[in-house]
Amino acid sequence: MNPWIKFPFDNTPYIYNGGGLKKAWSHLHAGDCEPFPKDENLQQAWRHFHSGEFEQAVKLADQVGIAGHAVAYKATGVYATYLERQQSRRIELFKSAVARAEKAIMALPDDPNSHYFHAFNLGRYSQSISVVKALKQGVGGKIAASLAKALELQPAHAEAHTAMGMYHAEILDKVGKLIGSMTYGANEKEALQQFRKALDLTPKAPIAYIEFANGLYLMYGDRRLEEVTELYVHAAEMTATDAMERLDVESALAELE
Repeated sequence: MNPWIKFPFDNTPYIYNGGGLKKAWSHLHAGDCEPFPKDENLQQAWRHFHSGEFEQAVKLADQVGIAGHAVAYKATGVYATYLERQQSRRIELFKSAVARAEKAIMALPDDPNSHYFHAFNLGRYSQSISVVKALKQGVGGKIAASLAKALELQPAHAEAHTAMGMYHAEILDKVGKLIGSMTYGANEKEALQQFRKALDLTPKAPIAYIEFANGLYLMYGDRRLEEVTELYVHAAEMTATDAMERLDVESALAELE
């Protein structure tokens, strides 16, 4: 098995020992609405995630079992998105997370994050192989269905709103307004509403600004470049509260270089 690349920044500010995790939980999970776990091993798995120890988070989550699905999928997805360098390995990680998420949906159909992380990793997989190719594989409908179910179960799920916005924006960019609307139900108004809802719910989350910027550029290109740049700048200037947010902030900085 290929070794996981270590988090490349100082993780000291993102270590939540003891009761620190519960105290910071509401902020750390404002985006995914994951409830604070009672199981101590699961708490530790989340500590690993927030401090950037993504491989350890997945290993411990797997030991916990199906209750650890959310941290396993989120750690895998974030790691594959930002740190894994090999394209083939990245795709493999996304596919493994999708397969496990499908099992979680069967076991925990009323858990919003069973559906959200299924869509999240499918979306990242699609971007890795090309969105057009993924649409031909029927992935688009699966992403939309899982996001819709996640939002039905938890309307305040900011990350699902962001992902839904990107779903619409990606399709409009790749297949155009006519086919996007007729075949996939994608439209600009819905994309913008979803992005703005995510910002309303999580105004302190860098990813909400980054993905809004990405979505705007997909739909409008240079016509709204000033607004896109402002969103990246805002994200780049934010203070990260865990390893995921640090990687988000660094990605925003990279866009501005």
